[in-house]
Amino acid sequence: MLQQLHGVSMYSHDEHHTTSYSWGERESRENSFSRSRSSSVSSIDRDTKEAVSALQFGESYGRKGDALPTPCLWVGTSLGLVLLIPISIPTDDQERLEEPVTVAPNGAVLMLKGSVLRFAFLDCGGAVIQTPHEVWRDPNTHDDPKRPRRRKLVNFSPGSSQDASAECQLAVVCSERQAKVFLMPSQACLFVHNITEASFVLRADVVSVSTSVCLACFCANGHVMTLSLPSLRPLLDVNYLPLTDMRIARTFCFTHGGQALYLNSPTEIQRITYSQEMCDNLQEMLGELFVAIETPEAQNRGFLKGFFGGNAQTFDREELFGEASAGKASGSLAQHIPGQVGMEGMKAAAGGVVGDLARARIALDERGERLGELEERTALLMTSAEFFSKNAHTLMLKCKDKKWYQW
Repeated sequence: MLQQLHGVSMYSHDEHHTTSYSWGERESRENSFSRSRSSSVSSIDRDTKEAVSALQFGESYGRKGDALPTPCLWVGTSLGLVLLIPISIPTDDQERLEEPVTVAPNGAVLMLKGSVLRFAFLDCGGAVIQTPHEVWRDPNTHDDPKRPRRRKLVNFSPGSSQDASAECQLAVVCSERQAKVFLMPSQACLFVHNITEASFVLRADVVSVSTSVCLACFCANGHVMTLSLPSLRPLLDVNYLPLTDMRIARTFCFTHGGQALYLNSPTEIQRITYSQEMCDNLQEMLGELFVAIETPEAQNRGFLKGFFGGNAQTFDREELFGEASAGKASGSLAQHIPGQVGMEGMKAAAGGVVGDLARARIALDERGERLGELEERTALLMTSAEFFSKNAHTLMLKCKDKKWYQW
């Protein structure tokens, strides 16, 4: 199950960039696994053209006898060799400034088929060990005691407080043709899976899908494959898109949640998913286009419609007659200061106005009733006139053909 989700268009200046790289040449070059992978003197005469293809820093077991994980550099080559290089970093800040970092290769070599693409580290429970990182802080600023303290170093690897028996690590190494899971620090190969023989892997990532972790691979023949971790059991193999453009190979990447992205054209980003949960929730994730529409102006209400409509409207007296809208009055105008007598007069005047309005409304109702009676009488007259016209026409037709002697 593989579904195309979204295509996003963007602008790019490298629209006319091309490449002369041939996939056939890469196929023939990657079939050189039978060559010697050794760096000894006996293989110097062979033109292997070995190069570094992958680098990964992390806390791992650089030597088989290590009891705790230490900083290491994992180096992958184009011929499938994996070199473990322990790094000794002074822990004290003062020593870190004075003493250099010590790099001492121990000669540990792991072998795979094809060029190495990806490294990942899992704990004993199969969870991905994130890379330690340090939160940046300006050294020139002073700490505010009121602000909460922030952790400087965030380390997701197993700490020294855990039991030595529980300290183990799984190293996932993926090449263009093969994937292996090694148990550290013994460096024993636990699981191995040959991903493809007829083609080669372009992109491989260790991602989390739902509540599990898997290895997602995109091959040159267009197949999207997922393998379970750490057992490397095949979960998905779908022929999605044959590789027709080098741009797809350069930009294809997997993300968490069962999704992938690649540059479909110089101005388009394509998003796909290989997760059923993502497909089920696709309609809820789709956005709606928001179009800004100006608020239309309210229609002008007529006097009679507002007077007889029955919908009471509230008006702010300060808004209608205040200084904010009407402006400040002139100093030469008199200002009325209402009192008790004025209030009584206003109440009486208001009562008189209400009575006049009520009488006017009653008169209008009576006039409406009279108009209704007049309309009924007019209708009766029209009916009588039509009846008289019909009888007259009948009489005319009856007497039209009679002679004078027939009367």
